[in-house]
Amino acid sequence: MTGRHRTRLERVRASVGIASLALQQIEDDLGADDVDAREFAAILRELQEDLDVPAGLLPALAQLVSTAARRAEQIEPERDGDASCYLHEAAALITDNAGQRLNWATRSLHPQGDDA
Repeated sequence: MTGRHRTRLERVRASVGIASLALQQIEDDLGADDVDAREFAAILRELQEDLDVPAGLLPALAQLVSTAARRAEQIEPERDGDASCYLHEAAALITDNAGQRLNWATRSLHPQGDDA
């Protein structure tokens, strides 16, 4: 592995570490004893704010996985789709399945909207 690749991998590892710390903070806030349904719904909305715009956590994660899929299309052997297909499916699952279920949970907790 060249120095450039090692540096890239180190940056990715550091970014994943930062993201993990941020996610831990969100997890702590979700588990707080004093969070009510309205505030809980507002926190959930922040995770998937708008499924069409990469503004929340889930859309941003889906966009990251889609970027990986597009790159895999370019570098996979014989461009057979073995890797990229799974990545495209994962991005769709994040947006369609996880995002929609998060939206349903949010609405059931506080259907009036995001005024927490």
